[in-house]
Amino acid sequence: MFDPGERWQYGGNIDWVGRIVQAVSGEPLEAHFRKHIFEPLGMSDTGFVITPAQRTREASGHRRQFDGSLKAEPTEHLSKQSPPPQSFTGGGGIYSSAPDYLTLVRMLMNGGALDGVRILQPDTVALMGQNQIGRLDVGVLRTTTPAVSRDVDFFPGRKLKWGFGHMLTLEPVPEGRSAGSLTWAGIYNTYYWIDPKTRIAAVFMTQVLPFADDRVLGVYRRFERGIYAAIKAGYVKAN
Repeated sequence: MFDPGERWQYGGNIDWVGRIVQAVSGEPLEAHFRKHIFEPLGMSDTGFVITPAQRTREASGHRRQFDGSLKAEPTEHLSKQSPPPQSFTGGGGIYSSAPDYLTLVRMLMNGGALDGVRILQPDTVALMGQNQIGRLDVGVLRTTTPAVSRDVDFFPGRKLKWGFGHMLTLEPVPEGRSAGSLTWAGIYNTYYWIDPKTRIAAVFMTQVLPFADDRVLGVYRRFERGIYAAIKAGYVKAN
């Protein structure tokens, strides 16, 4: 696509990181994550493989139609089941809940530890939130599959960088997150951000395709502005 150092491109890099973790640890990624992340943090609703009871709680997906309406899609527990996966990828495939995911995000906001449990070293977490692409900008992520994702430009006109795991917002967002905030997302329009300056970590989840859906992003922005407005008004405190 281009020579190294000329551009930044979203890709399957984290899948390769997952392969490395498996090779170094000698464990399947599912077992390694469960042992070293999910169980220590008490994330009982998170994993590559879920129980039949958890599957009954699975949120159904929806797909945006050309007229703007949402069409429900069958949930997995109502459709034909395939055997549990035997291989796992670092770039996706984990089930979780909003409270569990917020636990993970809070751990990162707190420098790799939460409630007395350390998952990552502070220096590792710091590298995740530092610019790792130098002079390059993230730019607009152009879709190759419009049914799965729109073009992605979360903050038009603002410079964005990429760390080891987060997209970095270099400028403050009006009525929202501070400069230096960290963020990323999941394909079904699930989002998080970490604002180290104000000590705010938040998770916003839907089950809607395509990714970067305009209406979902509109609700997400109102959710963000509402949190900061409530803190400014003294209704809630940042932690």
